[in-house]
Amino acid sequence: PRKRVAARVAASHGMRSSTSLMRATGRPARALSRQMSTRNGKDLNAPVPRQTIACANRVVIKVGTAVVAKGDGRLALARMGGLVEEITQLKRNGKEVMLVSSGAIGVGRWRTGMKKDDVRDTPENSIDRQVCAATGQEVLMSTYDMMFQRLGMKCAQVLITQNDFVNQNRFFALTDTISRIAKLGIIPIINENDVVTGSHFGDSPQVFKDNDTLAALLASGTDCDGLALLTDVEGVFDKPPDQQGAQRIPIFSDKHEVEIGNASGMGRGGMSSKIAAACLAANGGVNTVVASGYNVRNIKGVFQGEDIGTLFEAKDRPTKSQRWLSFFMETSGHVTISQAAQHRLLGSPDAKLTLDDVINVDGHFEALEPVRLLDHTGQEFGMGVTHFGAEDINTNLAKDESTLGADLHQLDLMKAGEMYVDEKI
Repeated sequence: PRKRVAARVAASHGMRSSTSLMRATGRPARALSRQMSTRNGKDLNAPVPRQTIACANRVVIKVGTAVVAKGDGRLALARMGGLVEEITQLKRNGKEVMLVSSGAIGVGRWRTGMKKDDVRDTPENSIDRQVCAATGQEVLMSTYDMMFQRLGMKCAQVLITQNDFVNQNRFFALTDTISRIAKLGIIPIINENDVVTGSHFGDSPQVFKDNDTLAALLASGTDCDGLALLTDVEGVFDKPPDQQGAQRIPIFSDKHEVEIGNASGMGRGGMSSKIAAACLAANGGVNTVVASGYNVRNIKGVFQGEDIGTLFEAKDRPTKSQRWLSFFMETSGHVTISQAAQHRLLGSPDAKLTLDDVINVDGHFEALEPVRLLDHTGQEFGMGVTHFGAEDINTNLAKDESTLGADLHQLDLMKAGEMYVDEKI
């Protein structure tokens, strides 16, 4: 039975079975099995749910402030050096790697001599946070650049704002650019541009609120296969890990209940943020692991399929337009559609909406803007890009078929691939 299992695993990875390999090479199958298990850094003997992330070709690694900086805001140079070495090894194993790194505000606090209370994420502290971000980002990036250069690697700085996600064309250009940087063998080092965004208490649209979510959005948007969210704990636990009896959750599912503790002092994220981000990435088709960044060797273990941290298994990957739509927290309006139209959308990925499916429109929006989809009871179940503005849809609703014409009633409101629908929203 063991030989048959080995043969099936080998076949699934496009390799010959251990029996045929032994005949071809004259070496024992067991020795060949050990060789295969570490080929190209992939653990083919890993438990099945971990094999997919072990075989990931394009990955994102996110490190938080608690990983790259000490409690007083100074850079944790030993950990950063280990992180750079691990990323370099992944690159040499043939993976494309993107790094999302927090820490600019924490390092800037140390540089400017401010206190922790001065940089907490509140409206009153927004200017001081921007000052710290401007001061700390240069230190953070120059340190990464120096370390990567010593190992023969190149890196690039990418600073992102909320508005880069609000416009679809801008989002596609951003993700295509980052993908191209990675394809060229350069490591993009990504952070939110806190110098201009300051705090998250303004009136601008909010797509992400921390770098955990930013990493998830980019991993999904750039078609990554794996994401490691590195934090200050060993994974997701059923309750805060410093409490007696806390158990690590190896593979997360909707059935798990988690008691959340406090976030770190200088960053925005906490465990609830990481769970939400990991679920977002998994829904976008990215296998995601939440693990400790204090031991940077966990990076190698995660992407070799070892039982480290907590795995969030990837779902089927939506189209890029659908992924972009699923990011939005705010829209300018919503469209209520018939029950028959809802069933059609949920039943087929190729279904579309016509003007005839619309029951009601609320809000002020123009053509080609994202709007929320409501069912006939008023419950939200998706989003889509409308090809008609609110005023045009209302005009059509006010006219019957004999006045408007049957053909116009059947005009496409939303096309297949331009909607994101889920009955669980």
